[in-house]
This record gives sequence, C-alpha cells and structure tokens, in this order.
Amino acid sequence: MPSYDQLSDLLDPETTVLLTVECQQGVVGPDSALPELAAMARSSGALANVARLVGAAHEAGVQVIHAIAERRPDGRGANRNARLFRAAERLPVQQLTGTTAVRVAAPVEVTEEDFVVRRLHGLSPLQGTDVDALLRNLGCRTLVVTGVSANVAIPNAVFDAVNRGYTALVPTDAIAGVPSDYTPAMIRHTLALVATLATTEEVLACLLRRPRGARRP
Repeated sequence: MPSYDQLSDLLDPETTVLLTVECQQGVVGPDSALPELAAMARSSGALANVARLVGAAHEAGVQVIHAIAERRPDGRGANRNARLFRAAERLPVQQLTGTTAVRVAAPVEVTEEDFVVRRLHGLSPLQGTDVDALLRNLGCRTLVVTGVSANVAIPNAVFDAVNRGYTALVPTDAIAGVPSDYTPAMIRHTLALVATLATTEEVLACLLRRPRGARRP
C-alpha cells in the first residue's frame, strides 16, 4: 500500500477522476439481473463504499463518471461473440436503454456535474466509449476505479486505463465480484501488478484533506 503522501500526490483533485462501473439498478439493485453479484456488492459493503467515495469526490471537486452498460430493445449493436453476452440475453432483467435498470443505483449519488457514459457493446467502460476522451479533456492522470464486477468489467477498466497511460487506483473494498473469494484473489494476483491499491478510508482521508477547489501547494 502507498504511504499517505504518495496517495495524496496521486489523488490531486485537479487530475483525478472517479469512475463507477455498472453501479446500476439492474446490476446491483434489489431487482438485479445478477442477484448473487448484487447481494455481494451490498453485503460486502462495496456499494456503500462506492457511495461514500462519490460523496467525497463531489465535496472535493473531483470529477465523477458513471459507466453504464445497456442494450437496445432490439439488441442491435450488442456483442454476441462470447458466452457472457448470450447468457445476458436470457436474463429475466434486461439492461434496456431508458428503463430503471440502467439508472445509477442507490445509495450512489449522481449530480449535474457528473458524466453518465453509456455503452451498448463490449466488456470495458473505456474501450469504444466516450470515457477516454473525457478523461483526456479533463486532464486526468489518476483514474479511481470502483464498482462491479471484479470478474470482468473492473479488470477491463484497469487494464485499459493503464494501457492508455493513466495511473489506475483501486479502492479494494469498493469493488465486488463472485464468488466471495474471487475478488481478493483477483486483487492480489492481478490488479496489484498494474494498479495502485488502497482502502476506501485511505482514499477518503486524501480526498477530504482540503476544501473543494483548493490547489495543492
């Protein structure tokens, strides 16, 4: 784990963006298409920690981007080249554009200053979406990655961020996957090799160390 000073340098509000990944009602909400994942996100405290980080980001003036996965009712443009996509088509809850399933789930707060980026294809919040262009235009250097799932979308986001030259920072208790022992294994054996790891409390301590809009000396 980095020291407080190292973490503080990485989390300069002017060059940091907080990304929430698929924290949407149809994924982590009470009527999730993936109830096991939704239960894990809530029982582990990961979703609550995402909400705390988003609140702190708003207070500190850190830009927040919410990455949402959805599909058109007719399915046009969606991938069908992997078992995961074909299974998703048969789920009882569909992540259809314009429905409640693709709204950001409570208790995560969305403000007018946030970006909500929606994708109709693929596995990554960055690849083929507006996220990378937004990050560059915002002057992002550190991308804080939170949300679900540690199985697929989170590692995709981290790898894509690193490949594009950003420093990826993962609050280890603000991501979730299934089964329960998979997330710590993914963190230890994969994410630790490419991302900076910290706890939610450590990130909060740095984000809230100075008032909104204050510049680093």
